[in-house]
Amino acid sequence: MTTRKQIHIGLSIAPTWLMNDGWRRDDSNVENIFSTDFYVDIAKKAEKAKLDFLFRPDTLFMKPEMVAGSPGFSSLDPTIQLAAIAEHTSHIGLVTTASTTFYPPYIVARQLQSLNLLSKGRAGWNIVTSLDGNENFGLSEMPSSEDRYRQAAEFSDVVHKLWGSYPSTVIRNDRDAGVYGDPDAISSIDHHGEFYDVTGPLNTPAFGNGKLPLFQAGASPAGRDFAASVAHAIFAATPDKEVARELRSDLRERAAQKGRDPDDIRILPGLNMYLAPTREEARAIFTQTHARMDPARQIAKVCELIGLDLKNHPMDARVTKDMLPAPDTQVRSKTHGDLVRRLIEREEPTVKDLLTRPEVMGSSHWIVVGTPDDAVNEIVAWAEVKAGDGIIALPSGSIQSVDLFLDQVVPRLQQMGLFRLDYSGSTLADHLGVR
Repeated sequence: MTTRKQIHIGLSIAPTWLMNDGWRRDDSNVENIFSTDFYVDIAKKAEKAKLDFLFRPDTLFMKPEMVAGSPGFSSLDPTIQLAAIAEHTSHIGLVTTASTTFYPPYIVARQLQSLNLLSKGRAGWNIVTSLDGNENFGLSEMPSSEDRYRQAAEFSDVVHKLWGSYPSTVIRNDRDAGVYGDPDAISSIDHHGEFYDVTGPLNTPAFGNGKLPLFQAGASPAGRDFAASVAHAIFAATPDKEVARELRSDLRERAAQKGRDPDDIRILPGLNMYLAPTREEARAIFTQTHARMDPARQIAKVCELIGLDLKNHPMDARVTKDMLPAPDTQVRSKTHGDLVRRLIEREEPTVKDLLTRPEVMGSSHWIVVGTPDDAVNEIVAWAEVKAGDGIIALPSGSIQSVDLFLDQVVPRLQQMGLFRLDYSGSTLADHLGVR
């Protein structure tokens, strides 16, 4: 390697190892996914490995048909889940997810600062604008991507104002004088904007300076602009190094244009890992996990992502770039759709091959199917070409992938000087180097 700049490592505790048919394995422990112990055990192992943070993505809708074959989007509330984990850990960061499209900013500001207090400064906020769920919140349709990010910008501004409205210095606890705190140090925010009218102040005091590291995942032009404005870390869907390099370069440039230090933006690609002691075992786990994937469902997903209907296209026929609909075709997720379009423009795969690619099979994350050494080599290769500033691990296929990642992959990265041997601070900001 030409550099030994240390990377950041987070671990998703959304049980990605149970997706598709992974839950059917005898060792999956699927019966306990709604229990505290299941996640506390993983959290303790991750903290022992000195990971920067646990990451909890979230959705706010349910597709009943998915439950027939897997847990689907079944989940605990992420902030409550991480608050429970906070009681059993002392250093690892706790990054929760809250939607700016559906939640009120006062509630989010209070929940996040509460988690920050309970964890003594280890909370982080994954800001999402959501893709689905409008029917659960009184909206007849989802706002456009541009409108959602404009709302998110105002939302995050209100949250920051609320965090500053009740500083930690207010509290004096002077028993002799009978003075609990200084009311003059608490201030209203009197915010009146396009989307929100919030008077404040917050009724939860700040921990420390009250600021939390912010995460974001948007990769559309509007999403990139928003992320470059506020985020400290980007949860990136990047199926290959070139996509990751382009995203990192673009976000750093946008951050500089907004007067921010480009080094304050950390690109953390999601890494799906199907790990086993041998490559043959890993491939078997991958095959078993996806054995019941329905081609018709995958073809429908392609249509949803880019507006291209392949129902009557032979499986061995190529999908060529001249078949692509116009770029401005209305689709569910332009960010995800652009990755699929890029794949077709670059490789013109057969329908069969297209349906097995991560851009279609999952959420467009980088995939490693192999041994812990294979994962280490891949992570090092991405670090060498600056395809990111670390990873958010998404162990897949088997709980074995979680254990092998924490017990073998991370220690080998530590031995190479690519990851810390111990914590140098006790807050998430300390771990990420957020100033």
